[in-house]
Amino acid sequence: QVHLAESGGGLVQAGGSLRLSCAAGGHYAMGWFRQAPGKERECVAAISWSGSSTFYADSVKGRFTISRDNAKNTVDLQMNSLKSEDTAVYYCAVSPGVQAAKNQDQYLYWGQGTQVTVSS
Repeated sequence: QVHLAESGGGLVQAGGSLRLSCAAGGHYAMGWFRQAPGKERECVAAISWSGSSTFYADSVKGRFTISRDNAKNTVDLQMNSLKSEDTAVYYCAVSPGVQAAKNQDQYLYWGQGTQVTVSS
């Protein structure tokens, strides 16, 4: 069992920035997903076990950056130039594989989620 601890969500004005962090207690390929009300959960970013490969959804490319700190076993999501449409609950997840996976079914463990609200 892997327990994930997310932090860093909150309320920010459009154009602002937030940094989400996820502690997994180990070294894994990981992803950040989000789910807005009435919408399906989507992968916004993922990073491979080695950190050499990443994935970004088209909607966040150029604005979000996923990174990992191997010493701390954390994966962060830096979110810049936030838009109202980025408002959602954000979840980090652990994949048992090594790739930067973008599909939900490639992930085995999930965090509780952290709310990100962007006001316009």
